[in-house]
Amino acid sequence: MKVLLGVTGGIAVYKACELVRRLRERGHEVQVVMTASAQRFVSPMTFSVLSGRRVGTALFDDVDPEIDHIRLARWPDLILVAPTTAHSLARFALGMADDLLSTIVLASEPSVPLVLAPAMNTVMWENPAVRRNLALLQELERVSVVAPSEKLLACGETGTGGLAEEAAILAAVDAAARA
Repeated sequence: MKVLLGVTGGIAVYKACELVRRLRERGHEVQVVMTASAQRFVSPMTFSVLSGRRVGTALFDDVDPEIDHIRLARWPDLILVAPTTAHSLARFALGMADDLLSTIVLASEPSVPLVLAPAMNTVMWENPAVRRNLALLQELERVSVVAPSEKLLACGETGTGGLAEEAAILAAVDAAARA
């Protein structure tokens, strides 16, 4: 299966590195696309080495014509966004297309499953605006959400908002691929 992994900005970005490894171990091709915020936590080079592919980082890439939002939107059998920030949830819910990842999500075929694995502070996760955006996305047949887990968060608080465990994310990918 061809999996496009969208990586958005948050401390849980480092866990997405292991997701790339696990997806490839399962025989999947993985194309990583990172938001600008994600690149502040982990270098695109890390994901490039793990995926064996050049990482998409900009909507307009003059260096590599293969990193094109329409071409990348048509490439995957499944899109996984892990971690998914509150900001990205809002952009996806509102149909905004102002960076490479949000444009790919908007331009991808409605038949391509979209698996979202949110990760954020508990107060953000419970915010009515985030819940509304999540509800809008869940109305779409193609969207499945891997709920965040309760754990000690990067801010030092304990609560719901941590990126779901790797096994839960991989199970959601498998289930979405079968659907």
